[in-house]
Amino acid sequence: MKLASLKEGGRDGTLIVVSRDLTRAVRATGIAPTLQAALDDWQGAAPRLNAVYERLQAGVAAPNAGAAVFDLDVTALAAPLPRAYEFVDGSAYLPHVERVRKARGAEVPESFYSDPLMYQATSAGFHGPRDAVLVANEDWGIDLEAEVVVITDDVPMGVSVADAAGHIQLIGMVNDVSLRNLIPAELAKGFGFLQSKPRSALSPVLVTPDELGTAWHGEKLHLPMRTWINGQWFGAAECGEDMQFSFAQLIAHAARTRPLVAGSIVGSGTIANHDTTRGASCLAEQRTVETLRDGKPSTPFLKFGDVLRIEITDAHGHSLFGAIEQRIARAGD
Repeated sequence: MKLASLKEGGRDGTLIVVSRDLTRAVRATGIAPTLQAALDDWQGAAPRLNAVYERLQAGVAAPNAGAAVFDLDVTALAAPLPRAYEFVDGSAYLPHVERVRKARGAEVPESFYSDPLMYQATSAGFHGPRDAVLVANEDWGIDLEAEVVVITDDVPMGVSVADAAGHIQLIGMVNDVSLRNLIPAELAKGFGFLQSKPRSALSPVLVTPDELGTAWHGEKLHLPMRTWINGQWFGAAECGEDMQFSFAQLIAHAARTRPLVAGSIVGSGTIANHDTTRGASCLAEQRTVETLRDGKPSTPFLKFGDVLRIEITDAHGHSLFGAIEQRIARAGD
């Protein structure tokens, strides 16, 4: 099934069930007011939400008592989880790590191949899929990062990789915005990201793993991540290829010393492949490729007025999560 949230009913939105083709929806009346509420009682809520989804797909009248079917307007959507208890973001694509380190003359530590890189990301608020990316200063190096995310139910501390797979309940995309020119000074302090990681945006809908069919296996999504900047093709890196750590491994890593609560978001990190002809999923990656090839980067970071688009389609060209499409805007304008 596919789930989303409307910009109504308070800061956590109103939960809706969305048709497979992303054209129709119905409010989850009487089941759960918000997606977080549904995740808090996932074993009870999921079957009821799925029943609504099946009736919506079948075109049966009144798929949910007291709720009417309506045409989906993506601009009316908040992030499916407008705020989350936790967002931990990995860096599971080692081609990206290898290239970045090579560009600055550094080796990749052997531990990176067996122990995932991960940081605590911003989760107090997510932009909707058509909301602007608000930044105060272009000079901060505005960058997109196209990633896959999974959303968990309650995950116990010390969960095994095998058991972690069963805690993946929803899958989607994120534009994990980075301010690249602020990152070096922050990392030099040895205490991680803060100002360099503003709010991110989630895809219009989140979907259950069964919606992805054979494209979801090994706890990885095996489809290209398509990105455009100002209408120009930027990349179509394969999400399942060159992913060093599966989502089950990432979840187990995050939960090694603490449980994860229902509604936790786990990110893959920027999608990147060894094959650079597929383009990139972030500007930092493209600039690194240019530096290694030409001695310096030639692609600029994003400017005010630029528009980015991120989307994943199935083998038939159908959008799975809807598209994230955002304009870069000056904060306060």
